Amino acid sequence: MTKSISCKDAGKDCSWSASAESVEELMSQVTEHVLAEHKEIELNSDSIASIKSLIKDN
Repeated sequence: MTKSISCKDAGKDCSWSASAESVEELMSQVTEHVLAEHKEIELNSDSIASIKSLIKDN
């Protein structure tokens, strides 16, 4: 089942979204996007858990 997430899901004013076949693959894309576009977000265990809770099954 495909997984998806978008910045809008997190309440950000950003049109980015992604989908992948696994949570791990999707989180890799999320990490890349956050590091490039949302430097204000610190990727730690709490923020990663929050992000993972927003992932949708399609």
